[in-house]
Amino acid sequence: MVSRVRVWLNRTYAENVFFMDQLRRNPSDRAVEIHATHGDPDSPVLAAADTADLEPEGLSPAAYVEFALDLCARRSIDVFVPRLHQAAIVAHRAEFEAVGTALLAPPPQAVAVFQDKVIAYEAVQAIGVPVPPWWRVRGAGELLAAVEELEAGGHKACFKPASGAGGVGFRVITRAPFSLLHLDGFPTPYVQLDLVLRALREAEEPVDWLVMPRLEQPEVSVDCLTGRDNLVRLAVGRTKHGRRRGFTLHEQFLEPARRIAEGFGLHHLSNIQFRMFGERPVLMDVNARPAGGLHQLSLCGVNAPWAAVRLALGDDPGQIVPPFLGQDYTVVSGPRPLRPVSVSARRTEQEAAAPVRPAVPAHAQAASAAEVLPL
Repeated sequence: MVSRVRVWLNRTYAENVFFMDQLRRNPSDRAVEIHATHGDPDSPVLAAADTADLEPEGLSPAAYVEFALDLCARRSIDVFVPRLHQAAIVAHRAEFEAVGTALLAPPPQAVAVFQDKVIAYEAVQAIGVPVPPWWRVRGAGELLAAVEELEAGGHKACFKPASGAGGVGFRVITRAPFSLLHLDGFPTPYVQLDLVLRALREAEEPVDWLVMPRLEQPEVSVDCLTGRDNLVRLAVGRTKHGRRRGFTLHEQFLEPARRIAEGFGLHHLSNIQFRMFGERPVLMDVNARPAGGLHQLSLCGVNAPWAAVRLALGDDPGQIVPPFLGQDYTVVSGPRPLRPVSVSARRTEQEAAAPVRPAVPAHAQAASAAEVLPL
């Protein structure tokens, strides 16, 4: 009898409830037990897990590694998919392997390259992958110089943190003066240049931003599965143009994605994003982790989470080619169950030692999660 596989996801995105669903519906018909931890007691990921715990707050990366090692040993975790403190965790891969846990994450050197977007851009340029023009800015003078140079070339300037994920901190520069027009409708990413310059001049510490031209659609996110031999097993592009989404196997996106994944050893699951600069695709970002939208590859007949777990356990799935490309689709919000009782206050140290009870979906509250619908 084949034993069940125990998988742990730590403090991950709500959309990964679908990652968990796919693990349970795996084509090998293997029993999977999922453990989840999070800092938010109302995360739908906790409710979707078989067992769940609230994470202790305020741990340093080193202390978090100790917490993670202890949890893996106590719960007999076979595969750990780390998001929070990924860099610190992968530096201790041998210690996790010693307690019987495989890390579904790249090695430390690969994680380090892509933590800083400037280092990442310089590194991928060196292997021939095109990137957009960019400036690293730390104050008002550098920002203004970069914006003026971009505008002189006919581009809109935008900026984002040099380190970060998920589009947090992304803004587009405008010179239009602030007016009631900017208070009409929904908030936008546009921000007035004079307000940004004033904020920078009044700031007590420098910022660390990447300034570049606003790139054009379509956006193409290539999901890659790469073995520890540095060979890509799966590469599929997910396209985004406004609300419409779809899939592509065009080599103008897949070839540079494979070059990055294999060249930098982005083992297991990664997501490599491109946008258009003029007529050619350029690198936008690299995520050394599974993308939140990875489950959308199920529309192409691919169960990428399960293939990744197999690979982490040493069961090589071989080359994976989608049997078909799914039709265009869109993403909408839908309800997901929460744990029955919402915990608003932080637990005491005594409570923190006790595991969170599994969810009871029949009596649970609802949270929003993105689902896909065909167009």
